[in-house]
Amino acid sequence: MEIVPDTSVVVDGRISDRVEDGEFAGATVVVPEAVVSELEGQANDGRETGWEGLAELQRLLDIAETSEATVRYDGERPESHPTGSDLDAVIREVAADRDATLVTSDDVQAETARAKGLDVVSLEPVTRRVTSLDIEEFFDETTMSVHLKSGVRPMAKRGDVGSMAYKPIGTTVLKEGDLREYAADVVEGANTHADGFVELDEPGMTIVQFREYRIAIARPPFSDGLEITAVRPIVKTELDDYSHADALRERLSEQQRGVLIAGSPGAGKSTFAQAVAEYLQDEGVVVKTMEKPRDLQVGPEITQYTELGGEMSKTADSLLMVRPDYTIYDEVRKTDDFEVFADMRLAGVGMIGVVHATRAIDSLQRLIGRVELGLIPQIVDTVVFIEAGEVTTVYDVTTEVKLPEGLQEADLARPVIMVRDFETGEPQFEIYTFNRQVVTVPIEGGNDSGVEQVAKQEIEREIRAVAQGHVEVELQGPNTAVVYVEEHDISAVIGKGGGRITDIENRLGIDIDVQSLDDRQPDGGTSSSEPGGQPSTNGTSGSRTVAPNVTSQHVVIPVEGAAGETVEVQADGEYLFTATVSRGGEIQVSRGSGIAEELERAIDRGRAITIS
Repeated sequence: MEIVPDTSVVVDGRISDRVEDGEFAGATVVVPEAVVSELEGQANDGRETGWEGLAELQRLLDIAETSEATVRYDGERPESHPTGSDLDAVIREVAADRDATLVTSDDVQAETARAKGLDVVSLEPVTRRVTSLDIEEFFDETTMSVHLKSGVRPMAKRGDVGSMAYKPIGTTVLKEGDLREYAADVVEGANTHADGFVELDEPGMTIVQFREYRIAIARPPFSDGLEITAVRPIVKTELDDYSHADALRERLSEQQRGVLIAGSPGAGKSTFAQAVAEYLQDEGVVVKTMEKPRDLQVGPEITQYTELGGEMSKTADSLLMVRPDYTIYDEVRKTDDFEVFADMRLAGVGMIGVVHATRAIDSLQRLIGRVELGLIPQIVDTVVFIEAGEVTTVYDVTTEVKLPEGLQEADLARPVIMVRDFETGEPQFEIYTFNRQVVTVPIEGGNDSGVEQVAKQEIEREIRAVAQGHVEVELQGPNTAVVYVEEHDISAVIGKGGGRITDIENRLGIDIDVQSLDDRQPDGGTSSSEPGGQPSTNGTSGSRTVAPNVTSQHVVIPVEGAAGETVEVQADGEYLFTATVSRGGEIQVSRGSGIAEELERAIDRGRAITIS
């Protein structure tokens, strides 16, 4: 009797068991080379099924030495690793050519083989009802995450939300064999437990959700060693546990909103998002989630979606057919994420996005450049900042047509995004376009230092476009400034009949007085300049002036005696870029690049090029 096993029963160890039990005693076990190739590929990827299958083949060889069975290999070894139906077809072909019996625990493979006229032995799949995982022994009530790696002691993050400590939790160094056993247990648990599933399975990385645990298994060559990271939430909260709960409830319930939940990693953003999701669900609101991977701990009434076909945009298209009232998007990071978030919000869906940010305003600024500025308040009207598990800041975001704080000319009125404190209604920031640039200006009790800073930058930008030498700006008030330039640049800056400086004043809404650098008083803070307007330093220790050379292909900056060092390149003290000096003592910038163009403009205008 000849039998041909497929991958499913080799991985399960079913053939050696049947031989030893006598059912397949004396049989010739014909192993297709395609099966060996598949198992080898899985083992190379670090998957436990590959290692288990290769171990089964070794057991069969050991049994063959006792004459209880014969083992042969047949079929051509494929150039690539066939998978799925292609692999099944190759295995059936081997069985048909040898008129052998196919042995499988795959129902589809069995039915297909019977339809092809093959003899089939169909075995029930081996299942072990997993109720807990071996790695759970590393968790206690204060443990948020466990980190296991071959050659390293077990580590864990333990403590309270916002005050976690990463420390060893054992004295025994883990071996690779230990990690493989833990990994096999995790994968088996995900495949057999009702509350478990494999979220991602790629060469080098497997991500599993098992009950409340999210587990990542990393393998070489993706990682430098076998590693398992298991994370779980250590607290489950309700919206009432947070400050501003009553006002947030009212705000979320009165209409669909666009909300960003921001905070640093581990601050408790996802925990707050879960509390919001379950509050909305209890209020009779249809709530869905978009996650990659899915790890929010929400009730079964809330369906959790991940990428569809590898794209969140396809998930969004599907969700629009489901028509949720609110969607929790965890996490919004890349430009594609922000675009999907914006598209769904503009379609009328309430959106709650979880965003990494170190300040509340930073999360809102991440939309700038990704969506049209005027649409931001329609996409996000509420920002909630979480710190150490607490709601510390809530912003209300609206649009007004007004004169920005600190500007006084009536014709400078424009659409301004107002970011206000949710509780007091006091303005905190203004976001608007100033001279073709989007600026975010803090409003602190009428202090207009933010506007002054922006105005100074814009004046410098305008003047340096025409001046060849050094430029300095001194603001005299909210709508007046003095510009100091080289003596030989004054006429060019003022222009014929004062036309050029008048155009600049009209654009910026600021009165500008042009004076010579030589006339500025020393106590005004101006650095002394050498003849020709080329300052020898920019006020930074270790800075020196260099003379770039422009060739047909490169802008070459000679930096003698600094080979291998990392330096900043500046023009008149203004940062341009950072570079590492070559072994030949120079920096080469390819012409045509953005950096080279900016550097060449600075050279053409006679600005002092320095390195620090």
